[in-house]
Amino acid sequence: MAVDRDHVLRSAAALLTRKSTATMDEVARAAGISRATLHRQFAGRDALVRALEALGIEECEAALDATRLDEGTAQEALRRLVKELERVAGLLAFLYTENQLFEGEGQNEGWARLDARMAALFRRGQEGGEFRIDLSPAWLTEALYGLMASGAWAVTEGRVAAKDFHYMIVELLLGGALRRD
Repeated sequence: MAVDRDHVLRSAAALLTRKSTATMDEVARAAGISRATLHRQFAGRDALVRALEALGIEECEAALDATRLDEGTAQEALRRLVKELERVAGLLAFLYTENQLFEGEGQNEGWARLDARMAALFRRGQEGGEFRIDLSPAWLTEALYGLMASGAWAVTEGRVAAKDFHYMIVELLLGGALRRD
């Protein structure tokens, strides 16, 4: 029987976003496969995390494409972006804590592509007079990642209602990013 790699990755992502310390045995159970089958797909946790990273980057790039970042005001585009990223926020939260993804020369180029696209949105907002110019686009991008991860954790832990996710992220980020006259 062929193993559906996408199913295994999505099952692993769903589990690890709720329990980041889950063992490979738990990941296998969540995917409905044996540990041996999981290890044939992914040699170990690091290989699984790298595959989840590729999935997360792919999902984020799809969200950026769907957002139409160049349409409307930068604020409107940012609101659409948060809405699109909401479905992958849990996976982003998990990846955000996986230090090995961001250390050394083995960093996935996909993160740089994502960062550049998001920073361009913030730069457009600054150039258009919508966003503060004393906060760099790189910092605003990092703040967005941090808020997305924090929001996902708060929803997962039941401290915040899922229906409030979009509002919380956008209002806090824009409340700090909007230019004040």
